[in-house]
Order: sequence, then C-alpha cells, then structure tokens
Amino acid sequence: MGEPLPSLEALRSAVERRDAAGMKSLYARDAVITIIDAINPPSRPRVIRGAEEIGRYLDDVCGRDMTHELDGGVIAGNRLAFLERCTYADGMRVAASCTAELGLGGIVRQTTVQAWDA
Repeated sequence: MGEPLPSLEALRSAVERRDAAGMKSLYARDAVITIIDAINPPSRPRVIRGAEEIGRYLDDVCGRDMTHELDGGVIAGNRLAFLERCTYADGMRVAASCTAELGLGGIVRQTTVQAWDA
C-alpha cells in the first residue's frame, strides 16, 4: 500500500473491476477506514486500521459476487468524495457515500456511510 492517489480514474478502474490489489495501492500504510451503517452506528462505527486490516477488508469486498459502480466523484486539494453503488447477484443493492483525506502514501483517512436493501 502506499502511492499517492494518481487519479479518480485509477480509483474508478480498481473499484469497478473489483481489483483488490489496485484498491490497496491507493491507501497509505497507516490509513484508517471508518464505516457507519445499520450494524455499525455512529456511536460504535467499524474502524479498520492499517495496511493489513484494510487489505483483508478489501479482499473480502472484492471477492463477493457483486458489481461495483463509482457514481460521480471529486478530488479537491487533499479531499476525495464519491458514491459507490453495488448490486449483489441476488439483486440486493448497496449504496456507500465515501469521503476521504489524501496524504503521503495515498488515502490516509476515509469515512463510509452505507445502506442496503432490507
């Protein structure tokens, strides 16, 4: 993990191809991802820290039978924001709104708020 985020297109390509290795390369070694959803409310979010944990998380997500689409996205200074839409093989949909801070080595801090069909 560790090169600076080269472009929104690099992120889009890795996300939409379910390329875990490509996605891992966009995060700094000491990055932190915070996830808020129905299972992990704001008072107890899921926090994923560092290259190893983030790597396992991305391997899991990219290994699922689902499609991923990056909807929009913007990089402004050291900030990144995008919406990721996913659809599982059974038709269940997930939407994840992500904001991130960029720094040395790539994404250093990301917050994802996600919701899915019941």
